[in-house]
Amino acid sequence: MKDGIELARQLKSKQLSYEELMADIIKKVNEKNPALNALVTFEPEKILDEKRQFNEKSDHPLHGVPFPLKMLGQEKKGWLATFGSRLFQTQRASKNSNFVNQVESIGLMPLGQTNSPEFGFKNITDAQIYGPARNPWNTDYSPGGSSGGAAAVVASGILPLAGASDGGGSIRIPASFCGLIGLKPSRGTMPVGPQAWRGWQGAAIDFGLTVSMRDTKALFTGLRGIHTGAPYQVAPAEWQTHEKKKHLKIAVCTASPIGSVISEEAKQAVANAVLFLEQQGHEVIEINYPLDGRRLIQSYYQMNGAETAAMIQSIEDGLGRQVRQTELEPISWTLLQYGNKVSASTYIRSLHVWDHAAITMEELFQEVDLFLSPTTAFSAPEVARDLQSDAIREKIANIQEYNEKESLEVISEMFEESLQITPYTQLANLTGQPAISLPTHLTKDFLPLGIQFMAARGREDLLFQIGELFEEHGKFHLPPSYR
Repeated sequence: MKDGIELARQLKSKQLSYEELMADIIKKVNEKNPALNALVTFEPEKILDEKRQFNEKSDHPLHGVPFPLKMLGQEKKGWLATFGSRLFQTQRASKNSNFVNQVESIGLMPLGQTNSPEFGFKNITDAQIYGPARNPWNTDYSPGGSSGGAAAVVASGILPLAGASDGGGSIRIPASFCGLIGLKPSRGTMPVGPQAWRGWQGAAIDFGLTVSMRDTKALFTGLRGIHTGAPYQVAPAEWQTHEKKKHLKIAVCTASPIGSVISEEAKQAVANAVLFLEQQGHEVIEINYPLDGRRLIQSYYQMNGAETAAMIQSIEDGLGRQVRQTELEPISWTLLQYGNKVSASTYIRSLHVWDHAAITMEELFQEVDLFLSPTTAFSAPEVARDLQSDAIREKIANIQEYNEKESLEVISEMFEESLQITPYTQLANLTGQPAISLPTHLTKDFLPLGIQFMAARGREDLLFQIGELFEEHGKFHLPPSYR
């Protein structure tokens, strides 16, 4: 398997030198990146210089593997830190993020930065500053977002793993669209700070995209860790050793959380998984979707608006002036204008919705081990697809004229078509529970489509177990570079 652990083994055994590795990576980037627009910075000459400063004593199984960082929150001192926004086109990080510090401590080698949409607000990757990223399976299609550039790097075979982050599905959506493994860890498992500690009130978390379960586990155990003063701490269950269950009880639901249409391909992907699970002796029970998806997504938008307003106000403090509408993309500007109108009580009540959802799901996980659904309702949309109408664009242009309630309706309309493609992933972000997208299905158009498993907080071990089961039985449809 041409995964990260195999690459690290070849480096350690001297079957492959760093010079040979970098020559191969440069060749692949030159051949593939112009069509994919996956990497937005790439300075290979730096990695050999930096290698001498790395922790050569690390015995981590991924030690020495180059690791692209997402151009959103994964700051490395001296590197560009644009957040996918024209506002920060020339900004460079003054220090490493704690996540990047941990990446380096296990011997992963930061190499280049990957395309992401402005501030990570989209489930596709098409920042105006960089242009759209494209899907290696078919470049007419998007690799998803917001970790779309990272997914395109991995799915193309340039490198077998890359840094990614997930605030509403931004790891799992690209994983589904690109035939990758996408783990969103439990809230409180990954390093945060020192610039940002709360990450959309704990909804957002850093991790990576991978092509093997052993890489996924190694990356998780290597990066796992949290500052004692961090506002969110991992559930105690995560640090415990759990006996592997021979027979799992799995709840399944293919109905859309928001009452939207689900593709027959997504339903078939889950049906195939259910048949396989039952053949392996696991119990699968069908349930109704356990929560009001519309209320959940409304609370998500309320948080997004308020957090965007706070973020932009901090930026304005640094600039000493107000941010102009022409400096932000329309979605960011609209969220800012809505956020300026969100009351403190509305914001607090939105977090109460998250807490209720978390308790509801934890109660479900007292009865079952896992919750299975599609990862996305459809396979990747075409890059050329317009996910907004002229009518909603007119409302966006006049967002300042609306009150708080009306602005929330505009936000909902603005995201509606995108949401209908990806209605399943936000739940795990709001509840803090772990979820994983597995690459088990190819559509009749030969595009990947993932299935998603969720577990109780701290029970990544169950997600690893189920992922390994599908992998060991040859159920993954990985990109051609890894077959």
